[in-house]
Amino acid sequence: MKNTFGDKVADAFQRITATALGPHQTAVVRIGFAASWLFFLLREIPHRHEMYGPGGPWGWDMARQLISGNDAFTTLMWSENGAWFEIVYVVAVLSSALLMVGWRTRTMSVLFMVGVLSLQNRSIFMGDGGDNVIHLMAIYLVVTRCGQVWSLDARRAARERARATAGQDDETYEAYDAVPEPARDTVGPVLWAVLGLVLFIGTFLNQTGWLILLLLWAVWLGQAVWWALNRYAPESEPRVLLDALANVLHNAGLLVIMAEVCLIYATAGWYKIQGSRWQDGTALYYPLHLDYFTPWPALSDLLASGGVMVMVLTYGTVIVQVAFPFTLFNRRVKNVLLVIMILEHAGIALLLGLPFFSLAMIAADAVFLPTAFLVWLGATTGRGGRRLFSRGRGTTDGAEEPAPDGAAPEGSAADEPAGAGARAGASPDTGGVRTAP
Repeated sequence: MKNTFGDKVADAFQRITATALGPHQTAVVRIGFAASWLFFLLREIPHRHEMYGPGGPWGWDMARQLISGNDAFTTLMWSENGAWFEIVYVVAVLSSALLMVGWRTRTMSVLFMVGVLSLQNRSIFMGDGGDNVIHLMAIYLVVTRCGQVWSLDARRAARERARATAGQDDETYEAYDAVPEPARDTVGPVLWAVLGLVLFIGTFLNQTGWLILLLLWAVWLGQAVWWALNRYAPESEPRVLLDALANVLHNAGLLVIMAEVCLIYATAGWYKIQGSRWQDGTALYYPLHLDYFTPWPALSDLLASGGVMVMVLTYGTVIVQVAFPFTLFNRRVKNVLLVIMILEHAGIALLLGLPFFSLAMIAADAVFLPTAFLVWLGATTGRGGRRLFSRGRGTTDGAEEPAPDGAAPEGSAADEPAGAGARAGASPDTGGVRTAP
């Protein structure tokens, strides 16, 4: 008997509320954007004062006048002291690194957003198009459960589940749904208390960006409620409701990220169509002759000397960008265009000297990668890493290797929809373990 429309709606609602979809896709987005921002900050350490600090041409008074008009959020406006700038920069670097490896993912995603907004809003004329993408994605990542796989949080959750279910038979395991008792956590509450104190002080120092400040307070209070319910009422209805709300926010954030990527390509493509240089197929020729965009002059000259190649790449860029949002209805065509766009951004990084812009765009494109490919990529990378470390320790090659975090075990449904195996009741911070922030 065919399902009625009402049944389909009910199934869709159940899936949205009970499952955090796309765990591998959001993990790739998390790793990609955190790595992009981290490498950028590390490269600009010698120039940080000129770009965002007190030694820059965009002075404190000019920044304050601009921010008072656009109501942007930045913690660098809390104090003009040089030591405060160094603290914010170090926190931005550390939060990016910790978010990339997935340690206390929920908390690090918030600190990552604060670091991105603080530095970029302090000097908005620095950077390139990649900064705008990171700026937006940093906000979206806060509401996603981006630490379900390929993170230290996921590894900690797996170890707690294994410890909690050790010695139980299969019937007991199924009867209790293998939900472990929450481990006593000291790092989370301490981190929550320290950040709460900083947020309390910052509220009195803040002058603009009150919407972001309200978001920070909402996340901070929400983590307190989450910890309390996990600790004292893990099976209660409010706890289940809170988990369903977290799933809805995650799925909404994932949808917004996907829509944002489509919007970026659609607007870029249609604006290019209106340009005369893109219409006659010569647009690519000009940046290849600008000193600022030619890190490899000989390679740029070689490419620019071929008129047919320049025309093909110019028209191809426009066609791919305009067509991509429409290819989402056909999986095979979409995957082909994804490969082309990733290669295009790799070429931009090499030929035009924009590595961080390219890395940010590749990370954004990764949200559309197939789950089966990401699972295979994670398994392959995990096996390669274990072999490398085992050789360093003198371990015998050929030993049986456990599946890495997030990889589908042999014989599982590799084509299962993204996130279909997520457990109801899992923490949005860890993807399975119930801990404090």
